Amino acid sequence: MFEVNQNYAKLPGSYLFANIGRKVKAFSEANPDKKIIRLGIGDVTEPLTPAVVKALKDASEDMAHAATFHGYPDYEGAYFLRHAIVENEYKARGLDISEDEIFVNDGAKSDSSDLSDIFSLNNKVAVCDPVYPVYVNTNALCGRAGDYIAATERWSNIIYMPCTEQNAFLPELPTETPDIIYLCFPNNPTGMAITRDQLQVWVDYARKVGAVIIYDDAYEAYITEDNVPHSIYECEGAQECAIEMRSFSKNAGFTGVRLGYTVVPKAIKSAQGDSLNKIWAMHQEMKFNGVSYIIQKAGEAVYSEQGKKETRDMVAFYQNNAKTIVNGLTEAGYTCYGGVNSPYIWLKTPNGMTSWQFFDHLLNTVNVVGTPGSGFGPSGEGFFRLTAFNSQANIKEALERIKNA
Repeated sequence: MFEVNQNYAKLPGSYLFANIGRKVKAFSEANPDKKIIRLGIGDVTEPLTPAVVKALKDASEDMAHAATFHGYPDYEGAYFLRHAIVENEYKARGLDISEDEIFVNDGAKSDSSDLSDIFSLNNKVAVCDPVYPVYVNTNALCGRAGDYIAATERWSNIIYMPCTEQNAFLPELPTETPDIIYLCFPNNPTGMAITRDQLQVWVDYARKVGAVIIYDDAYEAYITEDNVPHSIYECEGAQECAIEMRSFSKNAGFTGVRLGYTVVPKAIKSAQGDSLNKIWAMHQEMKFNGVSYIIQKAGEAVYSEQGKKETRDMVAFYQNNAKTIVNGLTEAGYTCYGGVNSPYIWLKTPNGMTSWQFFDHLLNTVNVVGTPGSGFGPSGEGFFRLTAFNSQANIKEALERIKNA
């Protein structure tokens, strides 16, 4: 009789956003006349920009002719896209990243999951709490997280670094030495950012203890403050210890198109002397068949002059929404964080409500959907995440509804 991976059976329940989706679906079916405003899942709402749409159309037309037809893509991504990424994201900032250190993927979530494959099960993992659930769940599925302890809502082999109001939602160096450190800044879910000097402390620490940092930089485009780094490679020595993940989802609206990339510098070596760049290249060859030519051409268009302007305009639209939410809720007496360098707003639940109680309250009384903070980890209890991804009209309407909830 066949057996299944029992690590799946250890998971405490279904995925956070799947739970939210089921609750919203049930409410919608029971109340078909109600208008639900969704500020929960981090999915963009603005359409793809004209430069991207044109590139998609042109690339599709390429595929219709024998002379320009493209079959299987390169595992690491097309050179034209990797070159555009290097020139615009790294060399433009004075950072020495090369094309063979860029690996194109179908979105940051895939690589944040698959990176857990290449490390030893003996490695100790450290994560922020609250945390993007994928970091923990994927390590649990491969058997690195240990056992789930329901009483504390934690995994036995994971080092949790609480991010609370007391430490401005920034992790402190752990007392137990990790081998793999997950950092996400600007942060999902809190929306808070880390300064360049603060991030340098983590790079220095990782080099000292021989750890690797997996740095989720998906919200880099939303950074507005000068002392907040756009890349971990702005920190001295980061190329010796840090993998950086980027996404086209939130900056260019590719959530339904799927495109991202991971930077694995050639300078990172394991304890055995293995090149992480070569190991990851091997992983991609064995387990990934590349991103389609059409999608990669759309990604290249993001870096055209027109594409860069349209992308800036899209990000500015969502940033204005975030500012509107923060100002409106603050005026209404809520305590809010984030929304300055991020499309996420992290607010304290009112009147001693738990995160899920506040979720149910907003859904059932004013038909607004957010994300319960406890779904991101124990330190998220008592908080609630809202996103800036919606129309200006819906943002303003949602604010009025929440004020009257």
